[in-house]
Amino acid sequence: EQILCPLVEEQRARWERKRSRTAKELVETEQKYLEQLDLVTTYFVTILKAKGTLQPAVREGIFGLLESIYCTSQILLLHLERGHLGLGLEGFCQKLELYGHYAENLEQAKKTLQEQVKKNKAFCRFKKLQESRPEFLGWQLEDLLPLPLQRLHHTIRSHENSMQLLRVQKLLKGQKTKVLTPERWYIQEGWLMVVPTKGEEVKRKMFFLFSDILVATKPCHPLHPLNSDKFSCQAIYPLSQCTVDKVFGHTQSQGGLLSLSFPHKTLLLMSSNQEDINNWYLNLTTAIR
Repeated sequence: EQILCPLVEEQRARWERKRSRTAKELVETEQKYLEQLDLVTTYFVTILKAKGTLQPAVREGIFGLLESIYCTSQILLLHLERGHLGLGLEGFCQKLELYGHYAENLEQAKKTLQEQVKKNKAFCRFKKLQESRPEFLGWQLEDLLPLPLQRLHHTIRSHENSMQLLRVQKLLKGQKTKVLTPERWYIQEGWLMVVPTKGEEVKRKMFFLFSDILVATKPCHPLHPLNSDKFSCQAIYPLSQCTVDKVFGHTQSQGGLLSLSFPHKTLLLMSSNQEDINNWYLNLTTAIR
């Protein structure tokens, strides 16, 4: 396996630092979200249950499944803190039904809350008192109720991306090429022709594009007992050191040619499909930025 990078260890150390930093950021955003959710469960739901300021049906109408969602997020955070992203997201996805019910009820919950603020003076006083606590940092209950759905959108995207990374990891032969890292986003894959700089023949290869690297592979032998449906990694190109240019005119405007420049290598990639090459160009330039 050839890694095109002048100082491989230095590059790997950089990736590891970036991976650790992103994993840390993921934990920090989940902690911040849980702190906000905790404000609602601690200072509203729990105390309102004890005080009886709201009738149980009304309280349920406003807060619904918030406590169950809070517990689900606590378990996810526990997994994230231990570095078990896949395991955490798997468990989280089994609880998606909770969020579905919460989403269905959110508009009605807001209406019920408005009604209680208008007609229930004891609740109105209680609400203002709780929101004036320093922990709330100026947040109102109305701001905090939609939080689970905003967080859900982000978590689902992370899960879908993890599934793509896992799929590609399984497609690659052996364990050397590590695709599955928390900060990496899957972008695109497909066959492209590699045009040699010297007079060798054009080679068809399968490329996998991620947010930080481009992986070049070739299919394993179709008769291989274990790896017949897998790909062997031939090169990993770090996008932090890449510039990409579009080259036209080699096939009378059908398809096109891309030139990828790295410090120690230039890669010419060709496709006979115009839309395909445009797609690769757009995704490569976006990833490099």
